[in-house]
Amino acid sequence: MNKHPLFMTSLPADEDNEELAALQALAYEGTPLENAQNFKEQGNECFKAKQWKDAKEFYGKGIAVLVKADRERRDPAFKAKVEEEERKKEEEKRKAAAGGDAKAKMEADLENVQAEMPIPHKPAEEEEKKEDELSEEETIKQEASLLETLYCNRAACHLSLANYRSCTLDCAAALRLNPSNLKALYRSGRALLSVSKIAEADDACARGLEIDPNNAALKTLARDLIAKNEEITRKQRAEEARLEKERRKKTLKKAALEARGIKTRATNDPPSMEDACIQLVPDPLDPQSELSFPVMLLYPLKLESDFIKEFRETESVGQHLEYILPDMPWDEDEEYNRPDKVECYMESVTGGLIKVPQKASLLRVLSSGKTEVVDELVRVFVVPKGAKAEGWIKEWKEKKAGEKK
Repeated sequence: MNKHPLFMTSLPADEDNEELAALQALAYEGTPLENAQNFKEQGNECFKAKQWKDAKEFYGKGIAVLVKADRERRDPAFKAKVEEEERKKEEEKRKAAAGGDAKAKMEADLENVQAEMPIPHKPAEEEEKKEDELSEEETIKQEASLLETLYCNRAACHLSLANYRSCTLDCAAALRLNPSNLKALYRSGRALLSVSKIAEADDACARGLEIDPNNAALKTLARDLIAKNEEITRKQRAEEARLEKERRKKTLKKAALEARGIKTRATNDPPSMEDACIQLVPDPLDPQSELSFPVMLLYPLKLESDFIKEFRETESVGQHLEYILPDMPWDEDEEYNRPDKVECYMESVTGGLIKVPQKASLLRVLSSGKTEVVDELVRVFVVPKGAKAEGWIKEWKEKKAGEKK
């Protein structure tokens, strides 16, 4: 029983159900105004149940019916094309009925059911009124009013679904039909507010309040607009202040590096150091602060490294080696376990090596003009004293010589 479309409680998985298709076709059997009104009522039922997507679809079908009817009136060629398509469908229906088609059988079933249903008695005056056809002018007026409502209702669905652009488009369509539609102005303003288009939202709200200064929804929207605008203004000022602070920090850092004669260079492939960078400490906005550098201690013969995030200009390499070198897990031969067992080098501006005295401050080394800081990172090579250091230096020179050829 429940497989018959008249008694279905849910849609079947079979999309090719011919009987169901016949039943669905009946939704378009009336006039465009009647069909659109029917879709509107179905949409309203879904909207009440908060079934926004389904409601949107029903309102959309009603809109399509009325837009098509309007186009048929304005464009005779389009109307003729539609009539020809309908004529072909009727012809196919007659042929199908002759061959016992399922759709034809369905329509016959429906006619039988309708014939058996009791028809309530109505006064003769009401029957006559129902039979009277509306004038074309009145029909156009009612269709336009219904189309306005459908656009506005679909806009409400879009607003609930956070389809803000679609909401504003439907509101605009409703307002073209009736510039005084308060619901369309409100929903348009609310959608625009949701995407932080304050000026446009304010315009929609203001237009609505001009029409009805006491409209509660629009007054609430106006308050929300003021609050949102204040929030945006606060954020803009905070961002401007942050950018100005960053600009001043960069300016002071650049001035500090130039005043100390420290050379710097940037490449197209800087290393990832998160928030580590050259900076003035403890206060980056105080010109009297010290410079601090990220420093990478490299152990080329062991392929190991240590990273020092803040190496102050007044500190020496030896000071850091004293707490870093002891108990290195990879130093099995104890060649690095004390500062006096190693030598330190930096790459020179010309690609060679300069020896870094362990007791010399970082500022003294960097301001000598012989080396440079690349990508805001100071690199210090640490190797064991003696033959291993000599062998590594020789290998470095040979490698650099090969690169120059």
